[in-house]
Amino acid sequence: MDIFNQLLQGFATAATPVNLLWCFVGCALGTAIGVLPGIGPAVAVAMLLPITAKVEATASMIFFAGIYYGAMYGGSTTSILLNTPGETASMVTAMEGNRMAKSGRAGAALATAAIGSFVAGTIATVMVTLFAPIVAELAVKLGPPEYFMLMLLAFTTVSAVLGKSTVRGLTALFVGLAAGLVGLDQISGQARYTGGVPELLDGVEIVLVAVGLFAVAEAMYAVLYEGRVVESQNKMSRVHMTGRDWRRSWPAWLRGTAIGAPFGCIPAGGTEIPTFLSYAAEKKLAKDGDRAEFGTAGAIEGVAGPEAANNATVTAAMIPLLTLGIPTSNTTAILLGAFQNYGIQPGPQLFTSSSALVWALIASLYIGNVMLLVLNLPLVGLWVKLLKIPKPYLYAGILIFATVGVYGMRQSAFDLFLLYGIGVLGVVMRRFDFPTAPVVVGMILGPLAEAQLRNAMSIGEGSAMVFLQRPMSVVLIVVVLAVLILPRLAKRWSARRLAA
Repeated sequence: MDIFNQLLQGFATAATPVNLLWCFVGCALGTAIGVLPGIGPAVAVAMLLPITAKVEATASMIFFAGIYYGAMYGGSTTSILLNTPGETASMVTAMEGNRMAKSGRAGAALATAAIGSFVAGTIATVMVTLFAPIVAELAVKLGPPEYFMLMLLAFTTVSAVLGKSTVRGLTALFVGLAAGLVGLDQISGQARYTGGVPELLDGVEIVLVAVGLFAVAEAMYAVLYEGRVVESQNKMSRVHMTGRDWRRSWPAWLRGTAIGAPFGCIPAGGTEIPTFLSYAAEKKLAKDGDRAEFGTAGAIEGVAGPEAANNATVTAAMIPLLTLGIPTSNTTAILLGAFQNYGIQPGPQLFTSSSALVWALIASLYIGNVMLLVLNLPLVGLWVKLLKIPKPYLYAGILIFATVGVYGMRQSAFDLFLLYGIGVLGVVMRRFDFPTAPVVVGMILGPLAEAQLRNAMSIGEGSAMVFLQRPMSVVLIVVVLAVLILPRLAKRWSARRLAA
């Protein structure tokens, strides 16, 4: 009951006209940032930190939170319509959502993404409200061995599920892992694989790789191989979901939320792992007729599940940030810096020392979710009209936004050469049917997995047996082996049944 009273006080604070305005501006700005390729919420929050220095702390935090989860909504728009994810979290959405758009179902894809985001965000916010201390306490018990095995699970799942060939999936993954090694070694400080290029000492920017592999490669591939193909236009009558779309979407929303929410509580690679795991789960659980749509006409479950997973992860990430002061993504790390700018240190004492701010922030998550639904659903028809823009202008605009976005990160001409070099690599990978998503996942999780492996080996004093001495680690090893072995056994078993 005490939690309920505090939440009501939070709503009283968050619902003041000034705070509502900041929440609305943050949500609208976050959606726009999510739509633009190359600009993520982390970059936006970092750029706006100086501007809000004179703004009251509660309003500032509500504003940044609006940008944070608004970007997750916006990222699905260009992923579905143009196959150019504004955020790495929207990569999975691009795979099925863009195929749905090309099949004349862009409206249904956008609607399931918006409603799924709302459902997942609301459920995850209830979790933040009720279970923040409990969930954070459980997450703290995971050590380096569990984190490493969790990332290994993500590697195997992504490589085995995406693309038609496991070998090609693993090849793409190793390309990403190799790119993730570029830069300074995290422990020794030695430069690795930089080739004497000073710009590579900080490593390769993940946003640059994501934009190059998706936005630039998409535009180049369209020019080189798709020619003047006229794609089917979506009619306004198809903007809303049909009864069949609803029946296929709601279980995916719930499964995506269940997969994404726990990942928000642990520093295991942000939204990428749960979105890929959700996609894998939907592909495995789909009925035979529906499964045929994956990778062809576009399966609505492949949009609904991952979108719910990434929004649940984003919202649940507030749990370790507020209760432990542990950021689980780039954006929450910057939000931690924003707290510290106001002399506020997130941690176990925050709920007592800054109770009003915390509960106003949690209340703003509820308000922001409703705002984002109101902002996104009525505009679905407007987004669908993007398909009517002539393709030459559209792809030229994508290249301009991608170039400006990447150059704006470090004002480096070298980054532009790297961007287009990665774009050419993306074209080659698409031409020869190599999945591109494992490259980005390998880059993001590779350095994290390396650090956790080193820490785990230090705990085990150089012995790999440390992975077999902890129950959760053993469970994850079994799951990894199951992902690799069971599909092959099932395939052989079905082949034998057909032969018999």
